[in-house]
Amino acid sequence: MILHTDKRQALLREAQAEIRENQGRIPAEDFYAGKLSAAWRRARGTRAYGPGEGREDIGEFSLDRFRDLPVTPRESLKAQPLRYAAVTPTEASKYYETTGTTGQPTPTPRLAEDTIWNTVSVAEAWRPLLGADERVVILLPSDVVPVADLVSGVCEYLDLAHIRAYPFATGITGWDRLEAMWRTFRPTTVFVAPGVALQFTRLLAQRGQLDELSSSVDRLMLLGEVNTAPFRSRLGRWWNAEAHDASYGSTETGTLAAACAHGHQHLLPAATYFELATPEGVVPLHDRGGHDRGRLVVTPLNAHARPLLRLDTGDEVSVGTDCPCGSAAPRITVHGRASDGLRVRGTPLSVRAVEEVVYGVTDATGYLLEVDSEGTYARLLLERGVGTGRDREPEECRRVQARSEELLGLRWDGVVFVNSLPANTKSGASQKSWKRSNIREVEAVR
Repeated sequence: MILHTDKRQALLREAQAEIRENQGRIPAEDFYAGKLSAAWRRARGTRAYGPGEGREDIGEFSLDRFRDLPVTPRESLKAQPLRYAAVTPTEASKYYETTGTTGQPTPTPRLAEDTIWNTVSVAEAWRPLLGADERVVILLPSDVVPVADLVSGVCEYLDLAHIRAYPFATGITGWDRLEAMWRTFRPTTVFVAPGVALQFTRLLAQRGQLDELSSSVDRLMLLGEVNTAPFRSRLGRWWNAEAHDASYGSTETGTLAAACAHGHQHLLPAATYFELATPEGVVPLHDRGGHDRGRLVVTPLNAHARPLLRLDTGDEVSVGTDCPCGSAAPRITVHGRASDGLRVRGTPLSVRAVEEVVYGVTDATGYLLEVDSEGTYARLLLERGVGTGRDREPEECRRVQARSEELLGLRWDGVVFVNSLPANTKSGASQKSWKRSNIREVEAVR
């Protein structure tokens, strides 16, 4: 965060006071009324919600008018992202582009206000998880991803020693330099994209250095891509460390949820107004009570460069209120969106479902799906774990088929172990789109 003016320092103190006051709870309705009114006012300055294009603007704010406002489809934002922007890219203090799992870029300008509010919100959520003497490595494939800036800002805010490492930035970091730095810095917490974690783990295991370099690490904080509980469990065993799903959100919305010390994710209701799209309609999440499931609809309360009202994320989520950490903020499990998957013989496949199988019943360090264009053929290629014997592979293949039939309702046309897979299947975050890197189209074997 760049805090070189009195105005920005005052904004930091305002954000700090507000977030701390509402941390771990759902704010009162008058809090939301004031924050939604301000978000509504900023949104009226955009082409999407303001006057023009043959229609009137959304008018003056009221809670009733907000509840009657049509939900903003995610597809509309992806198709015309700058219609929802209140500033141009040249007016922004930061500019990002997100690709998600499909590879379709979305221009995302941000102002200093966006960065300050989001950083404070996440930092206060992670504070109980990170000790005062942490040594943090931010291990991502590239410095262009916004989450790298976020974690760096959190470390600065919490006054934690940290270093950025980008092993895929050719000629700058590299794996050898990363290994040498690791021995000197001896990190305790690693913020890492799952694909990069796979690549680095496999490399260290091949070099016989994994036990030594993992000895200082207490926790792995996974971010930048979808990951699953079996993957986190597998990675935690490899590193002898806790593995957390660090956060949930997007470049478009900012961070929506953050990990707690008990391995769950909690929504950040002081930073975003949450609703659920259910069979009964779209309702405020905090009105549901207990456990529930639906599509998450969000209104970021502190978005300035691109204010969004009632954005349908497309993500199916389950929410609950019980967590040993004691937070009253809803606990969330994200099941993903159907649009990020594909269909094979009528069966939907998603990254979460496939990785539940791959990392749940094998020691593979990567995978690749081979499918035909008609969705009538699918073969699963698995990358052999380092030091694993081939005599176990027939049994692992049987377990993969059995688990796939149980979880996916699908039997693969083949399950094959290979020595190595292309690096882009494990590169992670900004270099990784699931549909482009983990799926290869082939002609069906007749």
